[in-house]
Amino acid sequence: MFLMASYDWMETVRNTNQWLGSSARTMASYPAFAAMPNPALEWMAAWGEVTERSFQRMVTKPDWGIHSFTCSDGKDHLVDVKTVMERPFGNLIHFNVQERAEKARKILVVAPMSGHYATLLRSTVNSLIPDAEVYVTDWINARDIPVSEGKFDIEDYTKYLVEFMRHLGPETHVIAICQPVPLALAATAYLAGKDPKAQPRSLTLIGGPVDPEAAPTEVTDFGRSVSMGQLEAGMIQRVGFKYQGVGRKVYPGLLQLQSFISMNMDTHAKSFHDQIMRVARDEAGEHDRHNRFYDEYLAVMDMPAEFYLSTVERVFKSREIARNAFTIDGEEVDISAVTDVAVKIVEGANDDISAPGQCLAALDLLTGLPEDMKASHLEPGAGHYGIFAGKSWRNNIRPLVLDFIDANSKPRKRRATKLKAV
Repeated sequence: MFLMASYDWMETVRNTNQWLGSSARTMASYPAFAAMPNPALEWMAAWGEVTERSFQRMVTKPDWGIHSFTCSDGKDHLVDVKTVMERPFGNLIHFNVQERAEKARKILVVAPMSGHYATLLRSTVNSLIPDAEVYVTDWINARDIPVSEGKFDIEDYTKYLVEFMRHLGPETHVIAICQPVPLALAATAYLAGKDPKAQPRSLTLIGGPVDPEAAPTEVTDFGRSVSMGQLEAGMIQRVGFKYQGVGRKVYPGLLQLQSFISMNMDTHAKSFHDQIMRVARDEAGEHDRHNRFYDEYLAVMDMPAEFYLSTVERVFKSREIARNAFTIDGEEVDISAVTDVAVKIVEGANDDISAPGQCLAALDLLTGLPEDMKASHLEPGAGHYGIFAGKSWRNNIRPLVLDFIDANSKPRKRRATKLKAV
């Protein structure tokens, strides 16, 4: 009950701050006050507007906001977001461009389950739709999943990826971004051993922790410095009575958000101060730069406790992927069994979350893959976000990834898989 009470307490604090912002905005905007203009009231109304919006966004799933495209025929085509496969913890969705001939490229974008919704990759998906049929793993907020659906750890996550890859077929090109990189590699290796014909054509791994110890960061240092008992005691709570997942153990999104903000507290404080002043001067807009960023940044989702804890223990502490010792349902997954899936690594030179070298370690594990099917790119000056959504992605990385996909679109003769030595 204590874990549930602490979850509800956080929700109460969030709701109270949203109410305070709404009350301040409403009171300071009372029409009678217009007869005696007062800068303090304008500032109060601005503070209330920004505060109300910010705390309300924390429990709202953002919309993809991808509605139409002007295609090569010069016409605007509407975009439907269709659910292709529906599962308790995540769905496979397709961005279907109406009345457009099906594109030859079929891309599965594996979104991270690391605090934010899959919509964090909106700009990535938006940039790929004109040139491909784009599918995305759309993970569900754990607070909305009944306890009766059972657990969800990194093995279950990997099995979801296997299921999605099988459904889409061997002509698929997979792009995994950040947290799911090692699990996308494991899913491909699992298929190599169990169902080789279902393997994707190519696998692009962007900024993920295949071997966290290859280039330690604050994230890896934190993983080493705390015990699993400390993590479970300090980070895990039970969903409160307000949501369908009542009683489920989770790593709450609000708790994650505190960690995100504390890493750059001064920057966030200045950003909100500047936004309040802009609102007070009537210089802010509904979709200005601040709102576009924070509407997404503040929207957080709860992670299943088993997924968070098993990620820390097995990917960061035990380094099962890095040691090629990962198992699913007790069976070893041999990464060297991947022999005919082209693999490209993308890293950012200034990435302080998954530093250069962590993702590149995947190529050393792919001992059964010919060298001409391996590729890597280190983007100068790019941080973690920039390698999949910023200027570096748009101008440099995206064209390289599409060229890599095109170069590996034709099926190759399947090579015999190599058994892992015991």
